[in-house]
Formats: sequence, C-alpha cells, structure tokens
Amino acid sequence: MESLKMAVDYGIIWLLALLSVIALACAIERLYVYQRISIRDFREKRALELELTRKLHVIATIGSNAPYLGLLGTVMGIMLTFHTMGTEGFMDTNKIMVGLALALKATAVGLFVAIPSVTLYNLLLRRTKVLLIQWELAHGREGSQLH
Repeated sequence: MESLKMAVDYGIIWLLALLSVIALACAIERLYVYQRISIRDFREKRALELELTRKLHVIATIGSNAPYLGLLGTVMGIMLTFHTMGTEGFMDTNKIMVGLALALKATAVGLFVAIPSVTLYNLLLRRTKVLLIQWELAHGREGSQLH
C-alpha cells in the first residue's frame, strides 16, 4: 500500500502539476500568436480559424480532465486509509486524518489546475471569436452564409 501512497503523492499530484505547466505554456503561446497575427494576411476565414484555434483543445482537455484526476487521487487516498484501518485494526485518529488529508489534497490540486485552465480557454476562445469577426469586417463578409 506504500506504492499507492506514492502514486497519490507523487504520481497524480505531479501529473497535475505538469498538466498545469502545459496548459499555461499553451495559453502564453496562444496570447503571443494573437498579439502578432495580422488578419489581413489571411485570404480565407477557415485558414485564420485553423491558426487561431491551434492548441486550444489541449487547454480545454486539461481543464476538463484535471478534476477527474484529482478525484482519482482522492479515491486512491481514501482506499489507502481504509486499507490501513482494516489491516491495523484500531487506529489512531491522527493516522486517519493524515490519510484523508492526502486524499483531499489531490482533489484540491485537481481543482487548482482545472479552474485556471478553463478560464484561460474561455478567454482565448473569446479572443479567437473577436479576431474572426474583425476578419469578416475587414473583408466585407458576414461569414458563412447558407444559400
């Protein structure tokens, strides 16, 4: 069961930390692209849209899955606590509280990764929509019209 404790402490929490860095790096890269992009360089709206939405799915995926990874860590931490309680019989409440704190730490880290990731995704998506509308206005088009 010590390996389960290590998996929660180091595996899941470090994975969430890595995903947080990846989401932040993608968001910074996208902001840089949005500042440098010239919508006049694109003749087709679809080509602009492809360039603007590149890597946004990575941020969205991290934001939507981080809480589940945190929940997985929570379940594993609670399983570890119950296993320890079952094998040792009567347990000191301090050991129980430490096990539950470990479990809740994973949930907190999952939310700590998810909330900024989803926020960044929404802000970048809004910026993408603004740039696409600016392209339409600059090119005198209403976007995709059905005939």
